[in-house]
Amino acid sequence: MTDRISDAFRFDQQALALRAQRQEVLSSNIANADTPGYKSRDFDFRDAMANALDARMRLPETRLALTSARHIPGRAAVAQPADLLYRQPLQPSLDGNTVDMDVERVEFADNAMRYQTGLTVLSGRIKSLLSAMQQ
Repeated sequence: MTDRISDAFRFDQQALALRAQRQEVLSSNIANADTPGYKSRDFDFRDAMANALDARMRLPETRLALTSARHIPGRAAVAQPADLLYRQPLQPSLDGNTVDMDVERVEFADNAMRYQTGLTVLSGRIKSLLSAMQQ
């Protein structure tokens, strides 16, 4: 039963994990906006999501050993880290920093909105599943 539920939510789990990873990358870019020589990084979410869902690209799943027959078997899929790419600057600075704060802020806000949307959709799916189980 729990395996089917895990499989049903795998897409949402991977999408939220990649959105969180991208948010960290974007926030790192913003934090280093004044660091001389810092190169702005990002990754293509669509490619990263396709790679995360591709069975050939994922690491083997982790399974927990059971110490009692009444325990629920636990397992976790290991998220594949996305390939970080360097962002091409529209207007490079003299100190070699390639962070464009306007671009970073827009990408950060867009990614945060999509992360929140993913959480809302997942919450709705869980609520409908709970409602179906209670009937």
